[in-house]
Amino acid sequence: MCRRVAPVLPPTSGRTIHELASRLRRLPPSCGPVRLIAVDGHAGSGKSTFAAELARSLGDAPVLHLDDIASHDELFDWTARLTAQVIEPFTRGGTARYTPYDWRARRFGPPVALPPEPVVVVEGVGAGRRALRPYLARLLWMELPAEESWARGRARDGEEQREFWDGWVTAERAHFAMDPSRPFADLLVRQKGQGTPGYQVIHGPAATAGADHSVTHRDDPSAMC
Repeated sequence: MCRRVAPVLPPTSGRTIHELASRLRRLPPSCGPVRLIAVDGHAGSGKSTFAAELARSLGDAPVLHLDDIASHDELFDWTARLTAQVIEPFTRGGTARYTPYDWRARRFGPPVALPPEPVVVVEGVGAGRRALRPYLARLLWMELPAEESWARGRARDGEEQREFWDGWVTAERAHFAMDPSRPFADLLVRQKGQGTPGYQVIHGPAATAGADHSVTHRDDPSAMC
């Protein structure tokens, strides 16, 4: 959404990202020839920054931001558009073409090509929704509580986005109440504390409770530093 800021990445932060990327590359394709990796979590939880770093460790894999698929009128009602523009072309082995939404101009732009690379990362609130899970090779959840995530997002975007955030929080609560992602996450991603760069990646609820798609447990890192 308009609140997403392109992250400035520090040097790669240790074994976790590299080991995770290596394991993800070895997974079987999940959407045509593509291993579709979803990074979900509350707004402000650090999805964009983590997804960018993961993509870099995946050999500069493309990242699809759901902020480009959603719109002011459809904060969460974008499943049909994503399916038609991205999922269906991938399932046929073709290049996806989506029309990024301009949050300032309030209109969709010209089509952007998204080739069916071996790994594609899709990040954004709702990336692990029920309709998408059958096409995912892995679902990752940014493990940061909602209120803390939203506070970070509000602080990042400033007073000018206060009204937008008020509406967003209501919409996000409603979305996850009807279609939660975390219970189906294969992996939970926790950012380490201040002064300790990097992430910890641990098994998610789906590793023991089952999920909407096949999970090869030996390919999942149980914990990495």
